[in-house]
Amino acid sequence: MKKQFFLFEKIMIGYCWLMAAMILLIGRPFAEYQGALLFYLSVSVLTFLIVHYIDIDKNRFNKVIRYFYPAIMFSFFYTMTGGQMFMLFDSFYDWQLTAFELSLFGVHPTLYIDQNLLNVWLNEIISFCYFSYYFMIPVFMITVFVKKEYKILASFLASTCIMFFSSYMLFFLYPIEGPRWHYLGQFQNTIEGPFFRQAVEYVIANGAVRGGCMPSSHFGVALVIWLYTFRYYRKAAYIILPIVIGLGIGTVWGRFHYVSDVFIGGLIGFLGTIIVWKYEKNLVNSSSNEV
Repeated sequence: MKKQFFLFEKIMIGYCWLMAAMILLIGRPFAEYQGALLFYLSVSVLTFLIVHYIDIDKNRFNKVIRYFYPAIMFSFFYTMTGGQMFMLFDSFYDWQLTAFELSLFGVHPTLYIDQNLLNVWLNEIISFCYFSYYFMIPVFMITVFVKKEYKILASFLASTCIMFFSSYMLFFLYPIEGPRWHYLGQFQNTIEGPFFRQAVEYVIANGAVRGGCMPSSHFGVALVIWLYTFRYYRKAAYIILPIVIGLGIGTVWGRFHYVSDVFIGGLIGFLGTIIVWKYEKNLVNSSSNEV
């Protein structure tokens, strides 16, 4: 029996092979990238093995493995970007982005917020929205899985793969370290908050990659989740919309991203989702014509 690859698995394998090829072509000194090369090749092999041996029609546990292992792998993919940040360039280009935003807005948005808008309770509300990102993917996926709407789950994973992998490549194609590093020493105030701000700071201090800034994958993925929620669970979409908007604001408010990062992240998330939906529609139409 021919094994079926989901679209998200094809995207994962394609990304792994692309990154492996880039490491072989431009990863110098090569010794520094051997671990990354082994990682990408191993993940592609693992994906093939899972597709070959894990039959989703056999039982529900197999479905858990097939639909949830990519979500687990995203964190490992993200971690790998730290060692690839300067695969093409040897420095960050924040100076270019900040000059562009200054010409566009007349101020540096991050510094303007620092000097004029910070408020403990507003900080806390926006930090709550930002922190909610870390629960969005598991909550959405578990909810859809429990509802047994597996086609939606597979589609969402494909859109999320496009969002994440596009972001991870842009991290080294245009290295940006972000406002909290670029403006270090220029901030006049600290961002105070009793709980959620502290939680955000803890996660960033222990899990963030320096340079994983352009684009904002946080906002991009949050937008992907909102688009799927709006399409399939309309009432819930109206409920989470303020949180998604607050998350986008929080990326800049919290000094993690520039406005440009948020815009590009949202654009990739939107276009990636539209591409997946168009692909699925064409697939359905092709099947109907064959019948």
